[in-house]
Amino acid sequence: MSVPTSTDVVVVGAGFAGLSAARALVRSGHQVAVLEGRDRVGGRSSTATIAGVPVDLGATFVGPTQDAVLALAAELGCRTVPTYDRGKNLIRWHGRVRSYRSTIPRLSMMELFDVSRIQWRFERLCRLIRVDEPWNSPNAHKLDGRSLEGWLRSVDASASTRNLMAIMSRVTWGAEPDQVSMLHAARYVKAAGGLDRMLDVRGGAQQDRFAEGTQQIALRMTEELGDRVVLGAPVDRIERRPDGTVAVGSAGTVVHAQAVIVAVPPAHRSAIQFTPALPEPYTELAASWPQGNLSKAYAAYERPFWRANGCSGEALSDEGPVFITFDVSPGDNGTAGPGILLGFTDSRSFDRLPAEQRCAQALSGFAALFGDAALQPIDYLDHCWGTEQFAPGGPTAAVPPGSWTQYGRWLREPVDAIYWAGTETADKWTGFLDGAVRSGQRAAEQVAARLTG
Repeated sequence: MSVPTSTDVVVVGAGFAGLSAARALVRSGHQVAVLEGRDRVGGRSSTATIAGVPVDLGATFVGPTQDAVLALAAELGCRTVPTYDRGKNLIRWHGRVRSYRSTIPRLSMMELFDVSRIQWRFERLCRLIRVDEPWNSPNAHKLDGRSLEGWLRSVDASASTRNLMAIMSRVTWGAEPDQVSMLHAARYVKAAGGLDRMLDVRGGAQQDRFAEGTQQIALRMTEELGDRVVLGAPVDRIERRPDGTVAVGSAGTVVHAQAVIVAVPPAHRSAIQFTPALPEPYTELAASWPQGNLSKAYAAYERPFWRANGCSGEALSDEGPVFITFDVSPGDNGTAGPGILLGFTDSRSFDRLPAEQRCAQALSGFAALFGDAALQPIDYLDHCWGTEQFAPGGPTAAVPPGSWTQYGRWLREPVDAIYWAGTETADKWTGFLDGAVRSGQRAAEQVAARLTG
């Protein structure tokens, strides 16, 4: 596939945001070219196989109120299956493994009380946040000037509560609580519908999975778009022309268009040279909106042996590298195989290890939770998003203190014919596949309005 020389709209990035935008524009009767730097579509959604079963290296789960991505998947014929959650959950805490059955582990009565107290205060604070304009929220500058860790300490959260919130921070943003703005944390949680909605399996964001993996949705959108999607075509420059059009440079070719949608994470906008230069706040935003880092490990077994022991496969651990697990086995009932455990791992210690050591440490982490049977997999797979050569990092932006109040208003504000998409720009389910789809559809509406005058 070659890069065209002219079109109505260029979309930069073939992730869920870019493909959703392109699909909407084509349905509106516009010519579109989607330029993707990778050799695949899907962005931070990438599906591989382990023991012959599809598993997601990136975005995995979907749940109630994520209506945009669920509607898209249903239209494309991509079915969901429930995430297994029957039985007891486990937590490894200070060297001891205990069981629990709720979202929040009951470590002791006092610890449970403190976690509930902090959750109540967090949710109360979230109600005051303006998701569309968080910089105009009450106490926005105070909240944005402090990290999530700083806020937890300011309300006298116990060490156990802070450790549990650290696990949430790692799996949500791929960052530690002292790296994330409290304003960002509160806005993010509110955009997801609250802590319970964001963290729960049943009734929450982890309730279901796509049977063939999330990337199938991107692949089917690409099938619809056909040769409008060009792979191996990283965009390195965008020029705003005096006549209001744009010239987009990629793979040695210049594409002339009426508008361009940049559907990449804010941090990766800095890889594009804009001529004339974007207003200074846009440049500073890209430098101040870093990607987090999160890695995943999968182990496949002859059967889901933990189910026979009455375990759901869900677990938390205060020791790395595996700090949270799920059962993503293909069978929802009984103990027939294969059984597959998914573990989110701490990229700080995990990513720099050789492949054999990553495997050994991940299996050791599974065994510490579920027993020595976890040391005997029939297959193993891991992926470190932070080590990718093109567009590294994930699962989403880990926005540090000060960034929202200084630069947030320019996150998705167009610059002439340049429009912005990506899950980080969404007002609902920010950071999730649903937010990506919503952002692409919103950007397509903006561009369509421009093109039709």
